[in-house]
Amino acid sequence: MTSRNPRDSRLRLVRPRPLVTARRVVSNRPIRPAPRPPAGTPAPSELARQARAVLADAVRIARWAGDARPVQGGGALTAPAAEHAVSALSLTPEAVRAGWDRARLAGLVELHGDVARPGWRLRAWDGDDSAVLRGWVALFDAWSIVHPVAADVPPTAVAEVVEAVPQVLSLLQLSAGAVTVPALLDLLRQRVAELHEERCEVAYGPQPQPQPEPPSDGAQLAALLDWALRGLAAVGALTLAPGLATLTPLGNWAVWVKLEQICVAAQSPAGNIEQRADAMLRGCAGLTPGPARAEYRAWLAARTVSSAVSELLGVARGEDALLRGLAFEALRVVGAPAEAAVRGAAAESSLRPYAVLWLAEYEGADPEDAHDALTREEATWLWVDTAAAVADHGESTLLVRHLESAVQGTVPALLEEVRAVGHPRTVQVLVALAAAHPDPALAKAVRRAAFQVHTGGV
Repeated sequence: MTSRNPRDSRLRLVRPRPLVTARRVVSNRPIRPAPRPPAGTPAPSELARQARAVLADAVRIARWAGDARPVQGGGALTAPAAEHAVSALSLTPEAVRAGWDRARLAGLVELHGDVARPGWRLRAWDGDDSAVLRGWVALFDAWSIVHPVAADVPPTAVAEVVEAVPQVLSLLQLSAGAVTVPALLDLLRQRVAELHEERCEVAYGPQPQPQPEPPSDGAQLAALLDWALRGLAAVGALTLAPGLATLTPLGNWAVWVKLEQICVAAQSPAGNIEQRADAMLRGCAGLTPGPARAEYRAWLAARTVSSAVSELLGVARGEDALLRGLAFEALRVVGAPAEAAVRGAAAESSLRPYAVLWLAEYEGADPEDAHDALTREEATWLWVDTAAAVADHGESTLLVRHLESAVQGTVPALLEEVRAVGHPRTVQVLVALAAAHPDPALAKAVRRAAFQVHTGGV
């Protein structure tokens, strides 16, 4: 037999591997375990049960809303819809308004113009504890909206208290029990004073002797603390007793999560927190799996989820195949909040294989088996894209090794399908592979295929 015969053993891929290993040539799977919450923290299933109880009315209203409900500007239910909800759910008008606001803030409903539709969290509510806890955390973050402040309070004073509340919550967590309101007020007063200093709100030059704090200012701060505590209690983060405040298990867990995010951001191994997504991903390209995952977490912790996901997908749409693969590795760290955006990306041909794999793993498939969700054409397109990343950023030995990850059984079959898939980097990939492979017969077949693609031949 000659080397042109498809049955030539030198043209047979003798060690096929799962497609997922092709991605690992460029980007290894993260393996660093997530940090564990403090001892005594209830199991996630119990925390989710408590979160479901807090949001029970919001879920009822979101499910009542069905596929589409008309809303006013700003997202509030129209008057007829609100009246219908009062009647259908046997709730007071106030409860309907409050439940609808909570449903919006927790992501149970999403606004599309003047229509509200069920959010992804509502669909996952009964079976996904992670989705429930993320929804409750979104509500927790919006406590100052859930419980509006009095209209006559200066906005600057409100903003200062909102900014100081994390320190109040930290004291409550460190105390591991009830804390007196006077102690919280003293901490709040100190933190507000620090904010004034940080903003350089200190007059220069000779100053008169400090005067006692005006009673009105002290009373205002005490009233704002009471407002903050009641707002946090309204979302289920703490309980109030006369003169005392105590974090609930949900509140204690949420404060730990926030502190952990801050610590992760502060311990970024590569210092890419302030970089754009493309620069951050390039910085992660040379990291091992554990540090890379820590870097993704740090970068994500410093941004809103929506902006981070949008930026990562923007990088994935670029020409650099290495960054495309790394962007989806970072999106794996994002998890459930990225689902809707990744499903949308599946409609784009250049992103579809990555999105299909992401969704398969998100829905519970083992990473080693996720490639089964790809069509033959998608698997081939991904093989070429990964080969392009290796050719641009890796060594020739890695490109030769990548050949073994193709789903086709022989080189002729691979070349035929690669030529048909229409990847824009096909010619460059085949030329690089031909130059790197030590087998003359195989290299010749690959060069011929590259020439045919370049000239449009068959």
